[in-house]
Amino acid sequence: MDLDYYKNTLEQAGVLFAHGLSESEIESIQEKYRFQFPPDLKEFLMFALPISDGFVDWRDATEDEIANRLLWPYEGICFDIENSSFWLEEWGQQPESLDEAFATAKKAVESAPALIPIYIHRYIPDRPNEVGNPVFSVYQTDIIYYGSDLADYLENEFRYYFDRSEYSLTGEIKHIEFWSRLVENGS
Repeated sequence: MDLDYYKNTLEQAGVLFAHGLSESEIESIQEKYRFQFPPDLKEFLMFALPISDGFVDWRDATEDEIANRLLWPYEGICFDIENSSFWLEEWGQQPESLDEAFATAKKAVESAPALIPIYIHRYIPDRPNEVGNPVFSVYQTDIIYYGSDLADYLENEFRYYFDRSEYSLTGEIKHIEFWSRLVENGS
């Protein structure tokens, strides 16, 4: 990923950047929120930290702001369990109690790769901890792939500035435990 190219193009799109995160800042964030940045996202955030509205300002956001962004996928699943009769077959018989249903969903989300917020409701999984994880658009259980990897995602999100006429996925999409199942569930 050509970091200069992506940063410069995003700046043309109006994205503001602060200096990149240090290794110690990365380690502190990972320890505090119990996930690992995939290598491509880590490299990007260490090169330059996007701080415009919608992005996570990993340096200056409050713990509550970050915690709320990290909870968004789970809360969306719970919303759809309660309001849209969402339930995965592999979870077994749906309990009568919402609290029990939410506990089942929480267990599934906690055992799945953590979703790390990038921009608004776009997330990248922390596992496998390697370059090339897909980026998901997560809105309740309406979950789709928004990029086959971080670069593809940025080109889709800010397509006008990357001379991309429409949203499209380039390259093979890596299957991600649990989250890819939700994409398939909605297809």
